[in-house]
Amino acid sequence: MPQSKRLSAGGSQRARSGGAGSGFRPSIVLLFLFSMLAALAFLAARTVRSDERKGVMDKKVLDWREQLALESMKSVLTKEVIDSISASKNDLGPWSLDLFRKNHVSSSWIIEGLDDAQQNNVSSNDPSQTASDPEQKSSPTKTEKGATSGSFKSANEGKQDGTDGHQLVDTPAKLARRQLREKRREKRAMELVQQDDEALVRLENAAIERSKAVDSAVLGKYSIWRRDNENENSDSTVRLMRDQMIMARVYSIIAKTRNKLELYQDLQTRLKESQRAVGDANSDADLHHSAPEKMKAMGQVLSKARQELYDCKAVTQRLRAMLQSADGQVRSLKKQSTFLSQLAAKTIPNGIHCLSMRLTIGYYLLPPEKRKFPRSENLENPNLYHYALFSDNVLAASVVVNSTITNAKEPEKHVFHLVTDKLNYGAMNMWFLLNPPGKATIHVENVDEFKWLNSSYCPVLRQLESAAMKEYYFKADHPTTLSAGSSNLKYRNPKYLSMLNHLRFYLPEVYPKLDKILFLDDDIVVQKDLTALWSVDLKGKVNGAVETCGESFHRFDKYLNFSNPHIARNFDPNACGWAYGMNMFDLKEWKRKDITGIYHRWQTMNEDRVLWKLGTLPPGLITFYKLTHPLDKSWHVLGLGYNPSIDRSEIENAAVVHYNGNMKPWLELAMTRYRHYWTKYIKYDHPYVRNCNFSD
Repeated sequence: MPQSKRLSAGGSQRARSGGAGSGFRPSIVLLFLFSMLAALAFLAARTVRSDERKGVMDKKVLDWREQLALESMKSVLTKEVIDSISASKNDLGPWSLDLFRKNHVSSSWIIEGLDDAQQNNVSSNDPSQTASDPEQKSSPTKTEKGATSGSFKSANEGKQDGTDGHQLVDTPAKLARRQLREKRREKRAMELVQQDDEALVRLENAAIERSKAVDSAVLGKYSIWRRDNENENSDSTVRLMRDQMIMARVYSIIAKTRNKLELYQDLQTRLKESQRAVGDANSDADLHHSAPEKMKAMGQVLSKARQELYDCKAVTQRLRAMLQSADGQVRSLKKQSTFLSQLAAKTIPNGIHCLSMRLTIGYYLLPPEKRKFPRSENLENPNLYHYALFSDNVLAASVVVNSTITNAKEPEKHVFHLVTDKLNYGAMNMWFLLNPPGKATIHVENVDEFKWLNSSYCPVLRQLESAAMKEYYFKADHPTTLSAGSSNLKYRNPKYLSMLNHLRFYLPEVYPKLDKILFLDDDIVVQKDLTALWSVDLKGKVNGAVETCGESFHRFDKYLNFSNPHIARNFDPNACGWAYGMNMFDLKEWKRKDITGIYHRWQTMNEDRVLWKLGTLPPGLITFYKLTHPLDKSWHVLGLGYNPSIDRSEIENAAVVHYNGNMKPWLELAMTRYRHYWTKYIKYDHPYVRNCNFSD
């Protein structure tokens, strides 16, 4: 303003001195310039205030966006990365990948376009030095602008230089996932490394127990039931070669139908070679040494056939036809196997036949006075422990008696009542005369000498003498092939014709002066003292037996014909079955309830076999229906003649083990894993046994 006054004063002086027209123009120019300067100053001030307000708003928007981005990235990045972002933002201004790389460099970050010296320089940067940079101590707005412009500038410079710039290969999300994977790997590795000695000891003990379960004495003998120490992949080559042979058969048929004779011949040749190499091998160790070469050659031919002949529909049809054919063969073989196993179960081994013949000859060479057993006064003493054993197998009967006496606490109180047929009567007597059961009492009888047991009294004998029964057993419906006769062969077993099998329903008639008697089959082994069975309260029931209804096939509907009204009206199809083999019979209650009469009535009704098939278990289930007291299962374990998966501890804790089924322990088809429970009671050093070539 003082300047303007001076100018106006000078102008007035010039006007007064120079005239009115010359002073008017300069004053107008000055006024115009002054107004222009004022307008520019106003616009500049307004622009500065507007930029300040815009900066504040941009910063707020930026802070809001950063906060939202951080919240969304928490599910992707680890806590360490989030903390690093927050620390960099608070201390050093806006966060960027370049800043994180410089301050938190990791060996997993690889920067393209840098040599080793630059890499080392980058990795050696200290965050404290970066934080102390004077530029970083300036205002947040200035730092943000500097960092942003710097990153864009470096990128632009890289583009101008023709390079890709300093770019990171891995994004933070990928880095976080990699770190998680590395942590999981480290954790798994630590778990594997830190297996302590106790775990190793447990594994070793388990291996030792498994090795004990393998019967080393019979490892060289084939048995379909025995499982050796098998490796999961021990038969992988065998299985692959068998698969190759299947496909070779399929392609050979297709090749022949399409007139590819050369390929057909190649397939047939390789198929024969593979068959010779595999043979009967069940594991890779059994294969011929040329098997790998044959497998490779077959693979090459199959690859060629696949390229020339593959047709999904044709291959599927051939495989389906082969499957149906194989299924029919399996069914036929199963029937033949059933027939042969039942046939083998009916046969008498040569050793037992030899033993019976030699003993019979020896018995009849003895003078009559030496054919008697001692302690005959104990036979009718009701205060002793009496056993009933009906058998025509000398060796099996000897095992039952020997195992019972060996495990008895008071052998002198045990009395054995043996009944056999006239063919084996001499042999049975001779064996126990030569091998008396210690202080126990034994007596042998001949079933054919029971004069009261005749066809007029016993319906079974009457039925066996009938023409219809003879027709069923000896003439009608004889099979012409193995598979045709397998279904009914089980019921044509000679044991169903033997009166020894039905004598169990006449115990009070055979032993009229006894109160209780324990019935034993000849295919059992006694492992504990059985005297506690005489103290079991049967609660008014006649029969004490172990129930078998834990398995569905041991219920009444499996043995009886419930389509017959007599069966359906009197019995429950879901009633629990029980087992013969070890049965405690109360003979007083037997007489009181007329059990033999009940048996006769139902046996007479079944003369045409419409109520049940032949055998003694179905009439036993009927006769003792609701008259059987269940015993603890540990008294009697069954299935050693057909079930290969019985638990070993269950067998060893049982008082009696039963080889019910076709695989009797004296037959060659016996299961090796169970046979030693029976063979340990045989006297293999006995002269008669040794001369008949019995082998342990």
